[in-house]
Amino acid sequence: MTDALAIEATDLTRTFVTGKGRARRTRTALDAVGLRVEQGSVHGLLGPNGAGKSTFAKILTTILLPTSGTATVLGHDVVREAAQVRRCVALVLGGDRGLYPRLSPAQNLEFWAAAYGMGRTRPTRDAVGAVLGQVGLGDVDYAVERFSRGMKQRLHLARALLVNPRILVLDEPTMGMDPAAAHAFRALVQDVNRRGVTVLMTTHDMREAEAVCDRVTLIDGGHIRFSDTPAELRSRARGEARVEVYDFAGRAPEDVAAEVARRPSVDAELRTDGVLSVAVRDGGSIGDLLQYLVAAGLHDFAVMRPTLEDVYLQAVGDRGMHVG
Repeated sequence: MTDALAIEATDLTRTFVTGKGRARRTRTALDAVGLRVEQGSVHGLLGPNGAGKSTFAKILTTILLPTSGTATVLGHDVVREAAQVRRCVALVLGGDRGLYPRLSPAQNLEFWAAAYGMGRTRPTRDAVGAVLGQVGLGDVDYAVERFSRGMKQRLHLARALLVNPRILVLDEPTMGMDPAAAHAFRALVQDVNRRGVTVLMTTHDMREAEAVCDRVTLIDGGHIRFSDTPAELRSRARGEARVEVYDFAGRAPEDVAAEVARRPSVDAELRTDGVLSVAVRDGGSIGDLLQYLVAAGLHDFAVMRPTLEDVYLQAVGDRGMHVG
């Protein structure tokens, strides 16, 4: 199994039945999804709320059964070989679930070590200390009820690392964190990956995906819309580039926006923050636009290259997206 893909899904489908009687409905959360994740990578699973990301993660970690299709983790089928799958994968859901608020982080992990059958031995205590040190909680000995959201997520990650997983599945790991805590947590994820652990991370934070993922896959409505590297997706984004104009040389911004909008192959939008955003459509020339702006006496502008956020918005709009 050493040469197997970390994760492989083929025609993976999951449906749920809701309501009763005449109100009974079947909802499809995943519809014939196919996905391959290489060992040693960080793979982002993107999509708006309700797209099917968490359902996919729960099937991979044997919490949910697929309705049809197959999924394997390091070559082990998640239905027929669930026990083997659980030995090599760990899921981090986050929040308060699974944490005992009146216990210290070490006491929490010692409890879970016992539940995992690791025993109350010196090697177990050493392992607890090692993973707490790895996530930056080695010197914290007060109750979890005093933890911030970011500290709780670190403890969840430590709990997952306690079993030495080969694959780590993170479901919206930085949701609700402040920017500094989210940045620190992403650095931890990258450190875990450098130690040889494959990471699958669900998120709808585009900056997070761009910062840590080798490849990203967009799921929308239970279907995969695209799967590629962030750089390749940015290069395929519609429009060569976007120009932001910050100063209008004494002219009314509305007049400048209307004049620019009349040019071929551009879309111009005067944003609420007073910035004129001009996108170059397919067939347009960024060079021609820049020459026009300079000739018009507009010199305070910047060229903004397409981002993963632009790719996302082109694919699904702003449904359920969170940035920052």
